[in-house]
Amino acid sequence: MATRSHPDPAPTPGDSYVQSFARGLEVIRSFSAQAPTQTLSEVAARTGLTRAGARRILLTLQTLGYVGSDGKHFRLTPRILDLGFAYLSSMPIWNLAEPVMETLAEQVKESCSAAVLDGSDIVYVLRVHTHKILSLNLGVGSRLPAYCTSMGRVLLAGLPDDEVERRLRASDLQPRTARSLTSVPALLAEIRQVRAQDWCVLDQELEDGLISIAAPVLNAAGEAVAALNVSGQAHRSNAQTMQQTMLPALRAAASTVSQLLRSSGHAV
Repeated sequence: MATRSHPDPAPTPGDSYVQSFARGLEVIRSFSAQAPTQTLSEVAARTGLTRAGARRILLTLQTLGYVGSDGKHFRLTPRILDLGFAYLSSMPIWNLAEPVMETLAEQVKESCSAAVLDGSDIVYVLRVHTHKILSLNLGVGSRLPAYCTSMGRVLLAGLPDDEVERRLRASDLQPRTARSLTSVPALLAEIRQVRAQDWCVLDQELEDGLISIAAPVLNAAGEAVAALNVSGQAHRSNAQTMQQTMLPALRAAASTVSQLLRSSGHAV
């Protein structure tokens, strides 16, 4: 999984903030592809909790069926998927969008994805595969930094410059490849260009050999609430050719999903 952006400072505990609940979520998020099973000490170290605090939370999650244990190591159980699928099931727009994306993937012969913006990251909400294009194992719920993804830049372009800058500065702007933009001024300039043209092409900035093109999904107010992209390998097609041959179909698909969103009356 990609490096996550730095989180915003935690709110102060009070009537509108339940610290114990927030700590429980931190325990859940401490599990990842790099740490699928953890000891009590490892969970405590990853979350900054005491061993006693981590133990109470883990045992509560185990009682509820979200965590399993062999007595020493803890792991998430499949029931944890209920939490993520609650979001997807509450957003029927993605059920409507899936056939549109399948048609697009078949048309351009490349993989197609949809994502939404969450802080300084994008979160994948739908994937249609035609090829394995990334060394990363991405699926629904996967996160990537917005600054180095085509969908992320499209979604950041829908925000005011001061908010874009704030989110960029909250990101870990590390170069993924020799082509990666990592300075805030350079990224702001690129995002302004994306805003002006209403689409983005990203040429091997996330991963060597990967090219992607993204377009926004707009709500009734004309706000970019999600993004679609198509991704391919540089050895099959260069960025200019992909832009010429795939961008019209991608923008048409994004427009269709935008219309479905407006017709459904649902928010994303």
